[in-house]
Amino acid sequence: PIWYDGRQELREAVAAFYQRQYTIACDPEKEIIVAAGATGAMYCAFMALLNPGDEVLVFEPYYGYHVNTLISQELIPRFVRLRPPQWSFTPEEFEKAVSPRTRGIIVNTPANPCGKIFTREELETIGAFARRRDLFVFTDEIYEHFVYDGLLHIPPMSIPGMKERTITIGGLSKTFSITGWRIGYCICDKRWAQTIGYFNDLVYVCAPAPLQMGAAKGLNELPREYYRDLSRAYCRKRDKIAGALLHADIPPFIPSGSYYVLADISKIKGATARERTLHFLEATHIATVPGNAFYHDQTGETMARFCFAKEDHIIDEVCRRIERFRC
Repeated sequence: PIWYDGRQELREAVAAFYQRQYTIACDPEKEIIVAAGATGAMYCAFMALLNPGDEVLVFEPYYGYHVNTLISQELIPRFVRLRPPQWSFTPEEFEKAVSPRTRGIIVNTPANPCGKIFTREELETIGAFARRRDLFVFTDEIYEHFVYDGLLHIPPMSIPGMKERTITIGGLSKTFSITGWRIGYCICDKRWAQTIGYFNDLVYVCAPAPLQMGAAKGLNELPREYYRDLSRAYCRKRDKIAGALLHADIPPFIPSGSYYVLADISKIKGATARERTLHFLEATHIATVPGNAFYHDQTGETMARFCFAKEDHIIDEVCRRIERFRC
């Protein structure tokens, strides 16, 4: 790689981390590209590997940036519905969404907004489908360390037969609370990495070099306990928010990962998700995201997303306000 693929120190740190954490071997010279955030990595991957008019399967509820990034590249999202409370799907739903123009699948695990962690069995189903149809699997694993209830994050590329077709996208914004640094990365087969690196240079030139060095130091020196404690701390925040929502008769869909909660706001005054969240904002001064931001149809009009990536004293105050709220 040349210099715009990322500082060697950070590429080597990412490779060492994946070996320690997941026993996955990655070549820092040929299989890792440092990008301007995970969003930047996904944008460059789409530019490099897909053509206008190609279709990509997207699990729904989806993260809006995934769909908007596809649309910006003149790509066509096709939706596969995840159904609560487990946010499950069936292979038949894949078959309904696929077409001769399908070229990829986006897998966000743990997922924003619903907090789903894809199980090994589910990833094997996705992998078998991708191999049969010869599809890329683009992953967003930015919340890999925000996992609860004894569950584990399973990188999709660790599934047998999946490494060569998986474009693993991750970053350090959430894990190290450095969202403004814009440090993300892409791990993939060397056949794809060179072209993704080319588009990364074309669009962004490079991620901020001094901040890459800081991120590498964090990856190399933080102990395993850091990630364990992070998960435990956010699990406590999740439980507080979920408890307050239940008390207010706003039933939450308890997330297994990430730091968001989708909740059923159908009892709140209003005809749409926007009206309901505005009413809730006026009553509590708590901002939420209307659920229609995560669906292509009307399904999200009875939902809202709550974020619990806040300091504990703020979480406690939010919970008090939620518990006082009456639908």
